[in-house]
Amino acid sequence: MLPIDRGRVEHVAGLARIALTDEELDRFTGQLQVVLGAIEQLKDVDTSAVPPSASVLPLENVMREDEPRPSLPVAVVLAQAPDREGDLFRVQASLEERPDA
Repeated sequence: MLPIDRGRVEHVAGLARIALTDEELDRFTGQLQVVLGAIEQLKDVDTSAVPPSASVLPLENVMREDEPRPSLPVAVVLAQAPDREGDLFRVQASLEERPDA
């Protein structure tokens, strides 16, 4: 297993175009080290008698009929919008750099 250090976290964050503060880099580095340490411990567990499964819980689809109904008024929906342009939400483009980076 490759060691997780601050430089590796910074590199992966750059590839994902995620701006991280110094505090976030330190915190995520520590958290990733803990996660990878737990995964390393799993290598010692004998799973030869355990059948493969996608989930340990029984899965059941809960479906309801799709019933059309009136929407909320635009004024009510936009009342909580921090930034808007006319009747539209204004959001930061997903590929832009964060302003606090």
